[in-house]
Amino acid sequence: MPLETVRSAGLSGASGTLIALVAADGSATHPYLARLTSGVAMLRDLGDLAHQICLLHARHPDLFELAAAQSRQPAAAEWLAQATRGFAAERAYLVRIVAAAGPMPSTPGQAASEAAVTAQRHALDMLAQSDRNGCADGTAIALALDWPGIRSVLDLLAKRLGIEPPECLLPPAFETATVIDVLAGTLPVERAMVFGAQQTLAQHRGLIDLLEARASARGRD
Repeated sequence: MPLETVRSAGLSGASGTLIALVAADGSATHPYLARLTSGVAMLRDLGDLAHQICLLHARHPDLFELAAAQSRQPAAAEWLAQATRGFAAERAYLVRIVAAAGPMPSTPGQAASEAAVTAQRHALDMLAQSDRNGCADGTAIALALDWPGIRSVLDLLAKRLGIEPPECLLPPAFETATVIDVLAGTLPVERAMVFGAQQTLAQHRGLIDLLEARASARGRD
């Protein structure tokens, strides 16, 4: 069940809060991402997104693995195990796309861009390893809920490169919503989950801001 369908179901409590947060502030709402999926995006801009997402998320251990090691919520264990398996397949898909897309497009200010993505990766790692009970879970949940927006651009690029997008095996949004409500048993845990989710979405939007700036720096030539 897609995120929008789950959101329209009128969920309340912690699941309603997190689903609404992703619907409002997730990657899919960023104007630049909307332009990339409009059908007129330049191949190099699509390729740049794949390269930068690869730098941010296609490493080992990934955010789901870090969160699984850090989470103190037994109720999240099965969900995190499924998410970890699913994201391993997503990482492999992402690497395949990057290899087919070729080198990262030459862009002014490359060193500064690399430093920015490194800082974002570090911030996400810290969230997924936070000692604050619920923060790691919220970080992983936000990545799972936000990934379809990013995946839509990756799928568009894959098709243009002659790659058939595989099924995404991350937990569906309705399962994630159920887990959220089970995890958020106390107000401090719920607040920590929301914090982890907010910060994860902020890092994703920061990366898309960077991608937009890089595309502008390259110009239309």
